Amino acid sequence: YVIVIEDFLDYLIITFERQQSITIQPNHVSLEIEKLKKALGSKILAEAKQNGHTKLAAVLVIIYGSEPTIIMTQRPKTMNLHAGEISFPGGTWKQDDDIDLLATALRETREEIDLDIPKQQVIGQLGTVTTLNSGFTITPFVTIQSDMPVLKPNSEIEEILRIPLFPLLKTLADDIDPSHKSIQEMYTFRYWDKIIWGASARILKQMTNLLSNEMSEKS
Repeated sequence: YVIVIEDFLDYLIITFERQQSITIQPNHVSLEIEKLKKALGSKILAEAKQNGHTKLAAVLVIIYGSEPTIIMTQRPKTMNLHAGEISFPGGTWKQDDDIDLLATALRETREEIDLDIPKQQVIGQLGTVTTLNSGFTITPFVTIQSDMPVLKPNSEIEEILRIPLFPLLKTLADDIDPSHKSIQEMYTFRYWDKIIWGASARILKQMTNLLSNEMSEKS
């Protein structure tokens, strides 16, 4: 199964590398973006349902460009929760401000990186993930954009990362760091010297699985 995922990601990386040497490529690029949309698209079920055990939160998975790039953020090391961690734009559901969890993801994205995504451009959502230490149940939503404007981080964000998607997914590994206090399957992804782990890594693992399933259905 792991070999299937790696073969598929190799195929996608080679495809996009070849695009760089092709003068006229809009149809080819469009085809690859459509594959991404099909794999990650789903019905939106954004109602905020509290279970009494964890707090609710939502994030926005933002992919853009002809060579798919994903937006992630690094938190300042001075924060009380998730200090220094790499995550997706998003935050806590506010009952008085947010009609549902999608509203949370879009609001937090505006506040954190100055990016305004209309809800009509959200194509799907992934399965919820739970943070092991801070007690949040996070709903990830997905949007795919053709390009990306200049982004501006607020005080909650130390750095905005623009990470090539398919090379990132190829760095999938099991998380064996005992300090992460794993009580379920844990993974890591690597971008240069930065390690993505915890809830964000489990979201990326879902994306890897969905892309692999899309390839399997084609074969």
